[in-house]
Amino acid sequence: MPFGNTHNNFKLNFKVEEEYPDLTKHNNHMAKVLTKDMYAKLRDKQTPSGFTLDDVIQTGVDNPGHPFIMTVGCVAGDEESYEIFKDLLDPIISDRHSGYKPTDKHKTDLNFENLKGGDDLDPNYVLSSRVRTGRSIKGYTLPPHNSRGERRAVEKLSVEALNTLDGEFKGKYYPLNKMTDAEQEQLIADHFLFDKPVSPLLLGAGMARDWPDARGIWHNDAKSFLVWVNEEDHLRVISMEKGGNMKEVFRRFCVGLKRIEETFKKHNHGFMWNEHLGYVLTCPSNLGTGLRGGVHVKLPKLSTHPKFEEILTRLRLQKRGTGGVDTASVGGVFDISNADRLGSSEVDQAASAEAWHRWRGHRLRGWSVQHLQRMALGIKRYNDDNQPACSGDIFLLSFCLFSLSLLCRSSVFYFHFLPYAITLHWL
Repeated sequence: MPFGNTHNNFKLNFKVEEEYPDLTKHNNHMAKVLTKDMYAKLRDKQTPSGFTLDDVIQTGVDNPGHPFIMTVGCVAGDEESYEIFKDLLDPIISDRHSGYKPTDKHKTDLNFENLKGGDDLDPNYVLSSRVRTGRSIKGYTLPPHNSRGERRAVEKLSVEALNTLDGEFKGKYYPLNKMTDAEQEQLIADHFLFDKPVSPLLLGAGMARDWPDARGIWHNDAKSFLVWVNEEDHLRVISMEKGGNMKEVFRRFCVGLKRIEETFKKHNHGFMWNEHLGYVLTCPSNLGTGLRGGVHVKLPKLSTHPKFEEILTRLRLQKRGTGGVDTASVGGVFDISNADRLGSSEVDQAASAEAWHRWRGHRLRGWSVQHLQRMALGIKRYNDDNQPACSGDIFLLSFCLFSLSLLCRSSVFYFHFLPYAITLHWL
């Protein structure tokens, strides 16, 4: 690999102690799980396509992480990586996905009619809404591992399939290496263009090799449905629009995704999926649905609170800057989305937006702290059938708390209510 010496077979001439990486200052899930004994057991294994343990862990070795931010620290190079290196990856998946066990089965639900509400998020705060996921095409290795020819074959297949879409999904493909200046300027203006990765996590995983060869963007004529080809995953499917109609964004997402999958099957290629991991993607953090249902939202007050990061973590939410991963917030605007991907369905995860619908500002003003306490504690840990509470309920509460904090416009709300949120450790 150009980004490391992971395929140097001479490394097997050295003892485990001499090859084992120094992880003493690392804060990522890989470093937390990997031991010398595990490294010794797995270091000479490889998948049928040649992906090795050192390929899996290299990005986590190169990027120790931040003391207060736990990153994943590994990637998969193909569908088989999750089986060959399961001794390492299963505990990482469990840590990252709230105790998800090797015997657990993932739920999939792309019926948009099962999402109730979410069509009128508060326009005073919500600037835009989007839902995105990734898809991996069976029969090809994943972006950290694929060759130039393989990457070009993925692009060719994807363009052929996407160009057959019609109706609201009829669109055009723009290859990054053949784009005109006018097309590039327009895509930048539309905030559609993805550029060469600058994140050390992606660079360490080999995502930028041969850039921009065989990468591109496809979008429909209405510019509300996009597909990125050969970025972090084979396909990144995005439904988006200005404002707060998350229900419509999710409808378009589900319908378009099903149309794409049907089209690929007609080309004799399905997507990587199994009943345990759901949709198989490059980063273990995206297994399951691969879904990020989020909003660009103004949080000028809450984002300055010293407990902001802790609040997000406890509520199973994550934030990114205005421009996405590894970017800063501009003007107090953040990309807030669900943190969970695995074990709950697409509908459950998109249901986070429902709270903005149920508890809009004009319904919340005047509610007492006692009322809010009862509301939060009323979302029980277990339902009547003794099953864990639906993640939709969890996200509902999460966004309710955010809505309330925005309306209060001060930290006083958290001094009253945060202890009750923290007691709900199952969030």
